[in-house]
Amino acid sequence: MTVVGYAPGAYDLFHIGHLNLLRRAAEHCDRLVAGVVSDEVLLLTKGRLPVVPLAERMEIVRSLRIVDAVHAETVPDKVDTWREVRFDVLFKGDDWRGTPKGERLARDLAARGVAVHYFPYTVHTSSTLLRQTLAALGGEAPVRWAV
Repeated sequence: MTVVGYAPGAYDLFHIGHLNLLRRAAEHCDRLVAGVVSDEVLLLTKGRLPVVPLAERMEIVRSLRIVDAVHAETVPDKVDTWREVRFDVLFKGDDWRGTPKGERLARDLAARGVAVHYFPYTVHTSSTLLRQTLAALGGEAPVRWAV
């Protein structure tokens, strides 16, 4: 049986933490689908737009040899995404472990036979830290467009 893994993320300002997550995920499945969260879903869930538009983020992630397919994640509910992609395991950073959001995710996916596998979060590099550094160097990153 082929194990399909799903690694969702914004993948904005692509950095080593993103690469680490995808590399580790690829080691734990036969086929890796990277879910790139849409601009609209990021605005809804995080309250801000990404710096890099969806089509460009998808192209960056698609170009990695370790990624077999890319899925534009246009809904915030991972169960709805599972219905579209049909993955066997979902990969997340361990910053989600033990949180109410992470527990709900694990419970909802377990009901569908899907495991959630956590990897160590790369604390020294994140898109949030990169945004903060850019702001400190000369102001906020410009908003590209309104959704």
